[in-house]
Amino acid sequence: MAEEQKLELGEIQALLTVNAYQHAERWPNAYERVFQPCLAELVGTMFFVFIGCVSVIENPEAMGRLQPALVHGLAVAAMVACMAEISGSHFNPPFTLAIYLCGGMEMSMVPLYLLSQLLGGVLGALMAKAMTSAEHYGKAQGAAFTVLQSEEQLGGALFGEMAMTCLLTIVVLMGAVNAKSRSPLVAFMVGCTVIINILAGGGISGTCLNPARAFGPALVSNYWSYHWVYWVGPIVGALVATALVR
Repeated sequence: MAEEQKLELGEIQALLTVNAYQHAERWPNAYERVFQPCLAELVGTMFFVFIGCVSVIENPEAMGRLQPALVHGLAVAAMVACMAEISGSHFNPPFTLAIYLCGGMEMSMVPLYLLSQLLGGVLGALMAKAMTSAEHYGKAQGAAFTVLQSEEQLGGALFGEMAMTCLLTIVVLMGAVNAKSRSPLVAFMVGCTVIINILAGGGISGTCLNPARAFGPALVSNYWSYHWVYWVGPIVGALVATALVR
């Protein structure tokens, strides 16, 4: 009788162990693999663009580039830290392309991420418009990038967007994707890189580095002057960074 009870207890323990292992190894369902990451990209990009646009629209002249630099850098650091385990915290189309090319995500998710990021950028720009005064919003063109006013500025601005996005993408790839250099401080690293880039290059190109950040305000305020620079520069910079890291 005692032996039978011991056998039954052993079987129960074995069954519980198998169930616990199966639960731990459960494959994420479609909701977790597709919907949650896309929602995280949309929400993260939306709040990043929203906070960034407000910091530009309501920026006192005495603050210069300091307020936008700190706000953009701290906002992206916070969102990266919050969403990293859900979507990887891209919030930027060139980052998604670079991470895919480095083997960090599946091709099937790339277009969904890009769409989520662009939609998030538009929603963030709409939120900024709803929050700020019409006077300040109009003066700042809705935080669209208005630095470029002539053809003479194009060369420096385009190169600046390429170089600064390349630096930022290297930090992302080395800090979050590369197995040898991956760091738990990646959110801090990305935020700091955004801050120093804006402080250094804000007067040259506005330091966009993110087509979703450019697209949302441009669409909402209908300001498209030299808008292509903020797509070509960051995308090329991200591709160069991918080639260097790979």
